[in-house]
Amino acid sequence: MSERDVQAAVNPDVPAAVYDVVVYGATSGGVCAAVAAAESGASVVLLEPGRHVGGMTSGGLGYTDLGDARVVQGMAGRFRRAVADYYGVAVGHYAGPEPHVAETIFTRWLEEAGVSVRFGARVDEVVTADRRIDEVVLAGGDRVRGAAFVDASYEGDVMAGADVSYTVGREDRSLYGERYAGRQELVPGRHTVPAWISPFVDDPSGHEPGPVLPQIHETELVDVGRGDRGVMSYGYRVCLTPDADRVPFTPSENYDEGYWELGRRIFDRWERDGYEVRAGQLLGLEQNLPNGKCDGNSIGPFSLSVLDGSAWRYPEADAAGRERIRLHHLQHAQDFLYFLANDPAVPANVRKEMSRWGLPADEFTDTGHLPHQLYVREARRMLGAYVLTEEDLLGTPPRQYDAIAMGSYHIDVREVQRVWRWVHEHPRPLGMVFTEGYLSVPVHPYQVAYRSLVPRYEECTNLLVPVCVSASHVAFASVRMEVQYQMLGHAAGLAAAQAVRTDRAVQSIDVTLLQDRLRDQGQILAL
Repeated sequence: MSERDVQAAVNPDVPAAVYDVVVYGATSGGVCAAVAAAESGASVVLLEPGRHVGGMTSGGLGYTDLGDARVVQGMAGRFRRAVADYYGVAVGHYAGPEPHVAETIFTRWLEEAGVSVRFGARVDEVVTADRRIDEVVLAGGDRVRGAAFVDASYEGDVMAGADVSYTVGREDRSLYGERYAGRQELVPGRHTVPAWISPFVDDPSGHEPGPVLPQIHETELVDVGRGDRGVMSYGYRVCLTPDADRVPFTPSENYDEGYWELGRRIFDRWERDGYEVRAGQLLGLEQNLPNGKCDGNSIGPFSLSVLDGSAWRYPEADAAGRERIRLHHLQHAQDFLYFLANDPAVPANVRKEMSRWGLPADEFTDTGHLPHQLYVREARRMLGAYVLTEEDLLGTPPRQYDAIAMGSYHIDVREVQRVWRWVHEHPRPLGMVFTEGYLSVPVHPYQVAYRSLVPRYEECTNLLVPVCVSASHVAFASVRMEVQYQMLGHAAGLAAAQAVRTDRAVQSIDVTLLQDRLRDQGQILAL
């Protein structure tokens, strides 16, 4: 604990640090917000609970999901150009940077913009008065005051602490009249567990009920289309390399053979069906990053994604609860790699292919070469001045008079849960495992309204939220991509600086002026 922390714990009257703009969460959206505000002349502090900047962009998600490259401009385009310049290649030559390079670029931006960055700065309390945030109190006692706040965290903790309305998980189809909302059908696909897999520990035939295997969410399924607050599964996106100096896959100290029985049954089923699986169908294993590295993705029914429902508890869990969930996901990632490379039940060709790969020695050097960032695909979502919905993305999207960025990535709902249910087969029912929730729907490039970044006026007048943006579950599944967080963070940073400079509520700034500044800085607001 620092001397200032000790003083704050003993004496709550220690003066608060004061800034024009306080940004919480050094995600890529948070970095862009902080830099944009600072380059507009505001004094800015970036508070990050962890020890790194860049969120998923530097935390394992090296392969960048773009959508329509024409609309990926502004600070997202600036980042793409910085990556190209670093490697001396054309923009778009690589699918994304190595994780440590992404962090290097973001760190340089922050230093050049004069942003004060504080690590280990987890918000413990949000102090409000008269519909404004006055200050945030950090774990340990330090207080940070600002004229405007940007919550760029994946979790939306400042937003929630300010009593801004939000929601979590899947809504009912009836709420916004969305075709793709709510619980999904149990349909076949590459992300679905093959048929005839028993969920029961003691009965691989599936006829006799008993204890259920690990990695299955024991819950009652709501009807198709009903809301259940289920969030997309989380996981770790691992960086892999075939280099000779790779770090070999090793099990965690709590490696549990029984945890992987579901995987053994899946491989056995595939073998009996004559299906020859390859390691790349489980992890990608394409050398899609510079220097021959690979961004290991969650592919197929058995992957880096954790589908046991633990992610459902994460958005509103306390710090200790979140840490337990994070460690559960980290152990799953580490042990999944080891299992694929070593377990005798894994097909020999998969084990042979996995033996070529390992963890890069030059990535994530302070976290055992596994990423520092849990892939929180969604947590809280603000219910702000405008809720982006399916209607804004499909068909002929409406034009937004206050557009501040464009989205274009398809509606990408990753698997929500792995469940089981009775299937009525002759001569008697049997339990069968299903994977549920995956959805992929193309969209046209669409505008994101400034109103989706701000709370309702009656709730808070000096907060912007560019990550836990105001959107339905379906719409958020498109807007949640890192490049779009960067563009929304860009807009939030400029808006926060303007609100401070003009002494206005964030809902009352000159949006036309904001749009002009964004266009001047390369942002595409319409096609």
